[in-house]
Amino acid sequence: MTKLQTQAERDQELLHKNIIVASMDMVLKWARSNSLWPLSSGLACCAIEMMSAAAARFDLSRFGYEVFRASPRQADLLIVAGTLTWAMAGPLKRLYEQMPEPKYVIAMGSCANSGGPFVDSYSVVPGVDQILPVDIYIPGCPPRPEALIHGMLELKRKIQDGEIVRDKA
Repeated sequence: MTKLQTQAERDQELLHKNIIVASMDMVLKWARSNSLWPLSSGLACCAIEMMSAAAARFDLSRFGYEVFRASPRQADLLIVAGTLTWAMAGPLKRLYEQMPEPKYVIAMGSCANSGGPFVDSYSVVPGVDQILPVDIYIPGCPPRPEALIHGMLELKRKIQDGEIVRDKA
């Protein structure tokens, strides 16, 4: 009897150590935050910094974000890197609308955030947030690759904490 009891206790302890109980919402947030697939839209000099963040020296792939997509239908993160002009605003919005839900936006660089030094120009959008909902702003002109990595990790944290909620209107 004691041998069976000890075996049952061992099984119970083993079961207790190897089972995680979580809500489906928590599991989905974890999966979404750890599998971001960016759609790169390099509009100006910030795109060079975005490319170097994915290269060997800074290695964005160690966080699981190396799969930059060329098709909006395969991406869930839009990185707007550089100066957005009104001529490009329509196509960029179309790309965003073609992305599946849930989707996220990072504005990278001073030009994407607020128009940068070209804000007084008639052709420059004074911030990507004029046409798209932006989740993370990365300052700098141009921002360093480490800043993009920090922005990606901050987006990951926001997704896991459930801070990003949008109306599907």
